[in-house]
Formats: sequence, C-alpha cells, structure tokens
Amino acid sequence: MGKRKEFIGTVISDKMKKTIIVRVTRLSKHPKYGKILKKYNKFKTHDEANAAKVGDTVRIQETRPLSKDKRFRLMEVIKRAAASHIELKEEVQ
Repeated sequence: MGKRKEFIGTVISDKMKKTIIVRVTRLSKHPKYGKILKKYNKFKTHDEANAAKVGDTVRIQETRPLSKDKRFRLMEVIKRAAASHIELKEEVQ
C-alpha cells in the first residue's frame, strides 16, 4: 500500500463543527509559455478538537471518507495566526 498524502496549507474557514477548510497552494509551470503560476486546492478537513482557527498554517493527511466531501484530517497546527479576530469597542460619549 502507498503512503497517505500530506499537505501543508492555510485555514480559510472554521465555521463548521469539527470541520475546517484548508487552502493548499502549489506552483506550476505553464506547459507552453513557461510562466510560473500559483494554483490552489481547497480541502475539507476533520478537526476533532476545533483547534485550528482562520489564518493558521496546518498539516493535513489523507484518510478514509468521513463524509460526502471530507477526505482529510488535521495532523497538527504548525503556526498560529497573528491576531485573527480583533474586536474594537466603540467609545460611548
């Protein structure tokens, strides 16, 4: 049997329960013109502990199908986002 695929990407959504959406970016060369292009895939990923937040860099691994679209699971949070949600309080005069 082959090794399971692993990717490193950025969390772009954490609005679902126990599920995050991870954007994995890769570079590819245009076949005819040779220009380097950025391409990406979005993967729904199982996050049992709801540990990852928007902006975090994470490592995900392929697993058995967990739902219709979910085929990956969160392995670890590599880097936390700086300040993902900053709330500003309005001053009352």
